Amino acid sequence: MTMAGSEQNNQTKPLWLLAELTYRCPLQCPYCSNPVEIAKYKDELSTEDWFRVMQQGRKMGATQLGFSGGEPLVRTDLEDLIKEARRLGYYTNLITSGVGMDEDRVAAFKEAGLDHIQISFQASNEELNNYLGGTKTFQHKLEMARVVKKFEYPMVLNIVLHRKNVDQIKDILDMTVDLNADYVELASTQYYGWSRVNVDQLLPTKTQLKNAEAVAMEYQEKMKDKMKIIYVIPDYFENRPKKCMNGWGNIFLTIAPDGSALPCHAAGQLPGLEFPNVRDHSVEWIWDESPDFNKFRGTSWMKEPCLSCDEKEKDLGGCRCQAYMLTGDATNADPVCDKSPHHKQLHDDVERIDKQAGDKEFEAKPLVFRNMKNSKEIIKKKTTETV
Repeated sequence: MTMAGSEQNNQTKPLWLLAELTYRCPLQCPYCSNPVEIAKYKDELSTEDWFRVMQQGRKMGATQLGFSGGEPLVRTDLEDLIKEARRLGYYTNLITSGVGMDEDRVAAFKEAGLDHIQISFQASNEELNNYLGGTKTFQHKLEMARVVKKFEYPMVLNIVLHRKNVDQIKDILDMTVDLNADYVELASTQYYGWSRVNVDQLLPTKTQLKNAEAVAMEYQEKMKDKMKIIYVIPDYFENRPKKCMNGWGNIFLTIAPDGSALPCHAAGQLPGLEFPNVRDHSVEWIWDESPDFNKFRGTSWMKEPCLSCDEKEKDLGGCRCQAYMLTGDATNADPVCDKSPHHKQLHDDVERIDKQAGDKEFEAKPLVFRNMKNSKEIIKKKTTETV
């Protein structure tokens, strides 16, 4: 038996199913993790398709189900999907901006059996929140956070941090305290999708990160018995990579709006891989047999310096998508790792952005907002460059 075959036979089953119901969204966040090619995703899975996926995933042992997007509230069948998920025995989580939600709909979610709602904010300042989202949503988000609490859900708030808002971290945390949040995720931008397009404008400076980390630690201590605060710095400032998604095809299974099955939400960008579609194959076949789900499982795919590294089982080489984006080759070591020959290049790029941040001309460069128009322009540019 080959090493790859041995690893495949010893693989786990998917425990966490992320249902990206749609890439449609009323917001235009320039750090969105959705693929920049959102304009290509038009043929969304039907209600019946999602029922089948959830049934097959549950049969394989998946226990947690996240409804995500885009904005999942755009789907008019969301309540039906939640009801079916409850029938199947999933623990369900709605990941939402809150736009498109009202008290009646939260009541319907509760009746359908939804377990958990996470609401995102762009900032604690109304003007900046609305600017980053591209629409006036701040007051509505505040109202929806209170409604979620009224229906006795744990209040889970997500705020993506970057150079434009990280200096507000104290105000952000004060807002979460005022809202009586139970869990707060200070989600430092990881540079995939639209945030990679805007990395020069969004990557925080080292000074900003140092200050933000101090504030986060202060509030973690102050609120330790009342509110759980999670804060992780961006990968680009680390010297060791994370075990991305707990390992390729190990626990997480993402289904894109068109039915493409992915080991993580960003994997669709990797060239040379053709991820199978749930319209054509069962979840079991996709997870166990499809070549691309086995592509980076375990360690047998590795080359140096990962192959002989004594930490390879700990981080599994880091993130394949990050390796591709920063080196052009998904089989390379994640450049976040200081053992990677590409680490210095990443370090130098971070230093370049750090030195330029604050320069009026540099800061004046406009953000590329997540919308269909910009998506079509990016697709056109990529096609031209390829040709």
